[in-house]
Amino acid sequence: MTDQLDRIDRNILSALSREGRLSMAELAAKVGLSKTPVQARVRRLEANGYIRGYAAIIDRERMGEGHVAFVQVKLSDTRSAALDAFNKAVMAIAEVEQCHMIASSFDYLLKVRTTDIASYRRVLGERISALPHVAQTSTFVAMETVKDR
Repeated sequence: MTDQLDRIDRNILSALSREGRLSMAELAAKVGLSKTPVQARVRRLEANGYIRGYAAIIDRERMGEGHVAFVQVKLSDTRSAALDAFNKAVMAIAEVEQCHMIASSFDYLLKVRTTDIASYRRVLGERISALPHVAQTSTFVAMETVKDR
């Protein structure tokens, strides 16, 4: 599907990924088109799924959610039904900000955001460890976020 994107489409996506609140006039100026064709391109990019949505970037530290831990999860069963059960269940844990299936000696990498180490420990012990087919976890606590795009 990426072969359907021309240079202007890619420039639009790049500009919006850096600054999602650009007005159509500002976006048009950045990509060298007038407002009407840029609006049509943005609508097409949205309709075709290249733009999945728009979001505010929240300062999680100020919100009291500054504790970040990365959790390696190894499953006891990696057949399709077990993966599906894990995937469905992990979606229900609000503190899990990201979940990635990994090609490694473990199966998933989770990014977990909580208020502090004590609340993280509760989430790990009561929720993550109780997910279907979890056999083992390893935690890595982030000391500082250097880049968060």
